[in-house]
Amino acid sequence: MRAAKVRDAAYRMRHHVLNMGEAQGQGYVGQALGAADVLAVVYADQLRYRADDPHWDGRDRFLLSTGHYAIGLYAALAEAGIIDIAELDTYGSDESRLPMSGMASYTPGMEISGGSLGHGLTVAVGMALGLRHQGNQARVINFLSDGELDEGSTWEAAMGASHHGLGNLIALVDINALQADGPTVGVLRTEPVADKWAACGWHVQRVDGNDVDALLRAFDSTATDRPSAILCDTKVGRGVPLLETREKAHFMRIDADEWQICRDQLTEGASA
Repeated sequence: MRAAKVRDAAYRMRHHVLNMGEAQGQGYVGQALGAADVLAVVYADQLRYRADDPHWDGRDRFLLSTGHYAIGLYAALAEAGIIDIAELDTYGSDESRLPMSGMASYTPGMEISGGSLGHGLTVAVGMALGLRHQGNQARVINFLSDGELDEGSTWEAAMGASHHGLGNLIALVDINALQADGPTVGVLRTEPVADKWAACGWHVQRVDGNDVDALLRAFDSTATDRPSAILCDTKVGRGVPLLETREKAHFMRIDADEWQICRDQLTEGASA
């Protein structure tokens, strides 16, 4: 039942992403499609929140460190009822509350303004520590990318989180093997990434980030005495073969006649 609910949400979120992307004709569509299953597990199964009160003190905090993934988070916020699905049509437009890079000052449910990579986990550590001092049982879930592991501040934060025993902190690392400058392995090798998180004192699991059942098991197995890292191997453009095989996939430009093909492929894949 849990998995079916999450899969349905992820499918709808991918359609939302395509609709938003078409409004601009381009964007970080591939990353959003790849991360849809992870975001669906978070919002459809894990996160404690009140759709009508985004600032509820007891909420779990979801921090999107990779601000350029905002198109994917907007789809999740719409499915969660935090923003209206109709508002997705304004994505990236003038005066919209849904800018192409996530801005906490604009969007309900957006906890931080991400995009300058390497800051998300540092903020998450401070937030998790503050919540613990307040006696607040809320969790902090930080979504970051494998490219973000190139930043030294990320590893400083990882060591700090372990030192303070932040069992209320979960790091979700999207490992899609792609950065703006090319394949991650060619920019700065991060493997063996699981060993590095473990060496910092984290509870570490590595899963197929497009396998909902595996993601649910990973969340069910997080630690409470130390921070947890769930390393999620995802595929850019997941669910849309036309985009999965596109060579230049970090920031995609998609022709006007291709959007319906993308939707048809997504629908066909879901019904297969």
